[in-house]
Amino acid sequence: MRFGTTELIIVLVIVVLLFGVGRIGKIAGELGGGIKAFRKGLKEDEEGEDETDTEENA
Repeated sequence: MRFGTTELIIVLVIVVLLFGVGRIGKIAGELGGGIKAFRKGLKEDEEGEDETDTEENA
């Protein structure tokens, strides 16, 4: 089942009416911050594994 443009616009309008523009912006900002923190954690974990591999091979 695929949604067309009209259906997506209707859903978007309903969401805006239910939550309001301000709250949607706040949620989007928090979601973006969470994704950024997740990526940072993955990057730090990969760097930690690289250092551990180097120490074990020495």
